[in-house]
Amino acid sequence: MTGRGRAAEALDRGLGWLVEVPAALLVLAEIVVLFSGVISRYVMHKPLLWSDEAASIMFLWLAMLGAVIALRRGEHMRMTAIVTMLTPQRRAFFELFAVAACLAFLAMIVYPAFDYAYEELPITTPALEISNAWRAGALPVGIALMSVFALLQLFRAVDRKQALAAVAITAAIVLGFWLAGPMFKGLGKLNLLVFFVFVAAGCVFAGIPIAFAFGLSTFGYLALTTGTPLAVMVGRMDEGMSHLILLAVPLFVFLGLLIEMTGMAKAMVGFLASLLGHVRGGLSYVLVGAMYLVSGISGSKAADMAAIAPALFPEMKKRGAKPGDLVALLAATGAQTETIPPSLVLITIGSVTGVSIAALFTGGLLPAVVLGAMLCIVVWFRYRHEDLSHVKRAAWGEVGKRFLIALPALALPFVIRAAVVEGVATATEVSTIGIVYGVLAGLFIYRQFAWKRLAPMLVETACLSGAILMIIGTATAMAWGLTQSGFSRSLAQMMAGLPGGSAMFLAVSVIAFVVLGSVLEGIPAIVLFGPLLFPIAQQMGVHEVHYAMVVITAMGLGLFAPPFGVGYYAACAIGRVNPDEGIRPIVGYMLALFVGTVIVAAIPWISTGFL
Repeated sequence: MTGRGRAAEALDRGLGWLVEVPAALLVLAEIVVLFSGVISRYVMHKPLLWSDEAASIMFLWLAMLGAVIALRRGEHMRMTAIVTMLTPQRRAFFELFAVAACLAFLAMIVYPAFDYAYEELPITTPALEISNAWRAGALPVGIALMSVFALLQLFRAVDRKQALAAVAITAAIVLGFWLAGPMFKGLGKLNLLVFFVFVAAGCVFAGIPIAFAFGLSTFGYLALTTGTPLAVMVGRMDEGMSHLILLAVPLFVFLGLLIEMTGMAKAMVGFLASLLGHVRGGLSYVLVGAMYLVSGISGSKAADMAAIAPALFPEMKKRGAKPGDLVALLAATGAQTETIPPSLVLITIGSVTGVSIAALFTGGLLPAVVLGAMLCIVVWFRYRHEDLSHVKRAAWGEVGKRFLIALPALALPFVIRAAVVEGVATATEVSTIGIVYGVLAGLFIYRQFAWKRLAPMLVETACLSGAILMIIGTATAMAWGLTQSGFSRSLAQMMAGLPGGSAMFLAVSVIAFVVLGSVLEGIPAIVLFGPLLFPIAQQMGVHEVHYAMVVITAMGLGLFAPPFGVGYYAACAIGRVNPDEGIRPIVGYMLALFVGTVIVAAIPWISTGFL
């Protein structure tokens, strides 16, 4: 490595540390502030009037610093199915091209972001009575820091010629669009097709992170075809990322990491394995049940799978299960449990559509049971001839012992839901109750609490949250642009005019969100299309909670279905299995999930019966 390369690497490490430390402290501060609010209001009956405001200010900084960490680590969500098919040399070029495209967006949006923060300077917050620029300043600072890390990545590229070519091609594309500005102004509604279909899809399929693909297409549309001040786009990003309900995202991500670290997930799996391990396909049933229970705690699919797979896969392999079968079922259970509270997708739907979070939490339990039952039918069929002559049935005393060990972990999902339903805490605050519960259980019940893992967990929480929230911010800006263009009105008229009424509307929605889930993942798809389609569902007489469950189950199917579903590849990475091995066995599970989705769509009571 040259002296310049070493200097760039040292700068990257130093700046990375300066970003990660405050991000980790912000996650910790959010937990403390929100839990203090719960204690003050519910126990001491003296609400902290400033807590929500302070949490909101810190949240935007957390989101932007988390996005910086995600960019530095290369962990922003992206669709790489096509890029991975290329030769290593071309794949390396597209990796650099993606970084250059991110840098182009950041360079174009940084001045409007500073302009937006400056406009917030005279506005005073009601409780803390400080300038709102303290909060809005997170946007330009985060964008500037991301620009620096993108430059460092290009500077440190092994092939300097490829890096220069990537920058040159990106600059040429941006210049070409700018010179074609007068032409775009004459295209009228066709610009929606140009920017929100061709540009957005081209960026996504080229492997550019989804958040930046949305940002580039929206920026291009607003800058080249309208007279809208670009600071407005930054304002819409701020609006999308600043919903206080979204504070549940980082807190539930941290809770998911916590239950794995404290051994709570292992205790649940141990109990279920002792109960069903002697049944044909028993450990597969345990996998389905364990994912159901863990999803009710963590809210993060990656955390769910990472908690369950290491505990179950070794024993399942000993019993003769093929790695491809294991990862196929793991991915299928990831899709099955998307509606289980406190799913991040449920929280996102509530934030962008106004649907009650408590109602979504209640409505999401039974659809997952239906999908789980369909998976169990496939498991029964596949393992009905399994040889279990070498497996010893656990004594009832052993089962009872494991149940007592697992009881504190099994109780956590019910504690979380009860706290929301009974009004002890909001959907945002309830995650802090779960975190405190998990810490106490780890320290005093399971006696498994690795203090040295705490800091990396806080940084990981900020990173994943920043990646998610950046998508929500740019997707909110894109949805606003589509709404202002009149697209939402045209879409509403088209969907309302479909023959067959609500049944056809639900059928089209299922197909559309399976495709969207495979390409965009769940959260960006829901942020982009939720505000457009939920009002139409209400006009068609479809209950909003029922429609939410149909949409989520369809998106989960797309998210975990190969060849494009990134959730499938995440499951393969966690299970350390080659993706090719799971393609054939996952087909049966995906068909079962599709049948389950149709049942959920056809019977509204499954989603609304307990509201």
